[in-house]
Amino acid sequence: MDIRGQRRSSNIEDRRGMSMGRRGMGISIGGILILLVLSLFGINPLPFLGLATQQQQQAPMEQPSQPYQESAQEAQLSELAGVTLAQTEETWGRLFQGRYTPPTMVMFSGATPTACGDGQSAMGPFYCPLDQKVYLDLAFFQELDQRFGAPGDFAQAYVIAHEVGHHVQNLVGTSGKVQQAQQNARSKADANALSVMLELQADCYAGVWARDAAPRINITQEDIQEGLRAATAIGDDTLQRAAQGHVVPDAFTHGSAEQRARWLMVGMNSGDPNACDTFNARDL
Repeated sequence: MDIRGQRRSSNIEDRRGMSMGRRGMGISIGGILILLVLSLFGINPLPFLGLATQQQQQAPMEQPSQPYQESAQEAQLSELAGVTLAQTEETWGRLFQGRYTPPTMVMFSGATPTACGDGQSAMGPFYCPLDQKVYLDLAFFQELDQRFGAPGDFAQAYVIAHEVGHHVQNLVGTSGKVQQAQQNARSKADANALSVMLELQADCYAGVWARDAAPRINITQEDIQEGLRAATAIGDDTLQRAAQGHVVPDAFTHGSAEQRARWLMVGMNSGDPNACDTFNARDL
């Protein structure tokens, strides 16, 4: 994957180095520990906290006394994030035939207010539909590498493309329909199954992006393997087995390792968002 000379998105809000004001709702240490288990790589934890369905009062951001100075490693990661976001804008702008409204990416450190409630680094990257923003603490990419054994620039780009996939779902109304269906679901297992379909579709959309962007940024087979390793590392079964020693399929909210990797490849192989209809698929 080669991003040299590529355009960086202008739809970026850099809050790194800023701290939250006192009006923030906050999350307890115990809550953060739970999120560390549940909310790793592409997992939006806000629904677990009951925040994604209602507008929250946003805490103010306190400006740092000195301009934020990023390290050389951070500069590389922020460049990758900015270029990846720009590449998703090109892909979805073409697929929406010029009627695409891109999300804003908020880069933050530690914690930040969102329209869905307070965002924490422990949540991992997430998308808030209420303000149409993707939230990303670049420190997560170190977790992706060291804790989950999924290094590489394409694995990092996949994180962002997955969250942009949720933005696409929000624009076309899929997210709202799923939320309504979950509220009417007969059981928690049924509601979880709908969440799995939504997340696998976002994985597939990430694959659609990768297929479209491949000739522009030289995505190779080695890059694709990085993405598949990342998808496998954050499957619900992988995370449950690591956290509790056994797997509970009814509690899946994002899909198994096999499902996530497979739907990523469905998008890559087809390049067609219509192929990502996980809600009517015979076999997830």
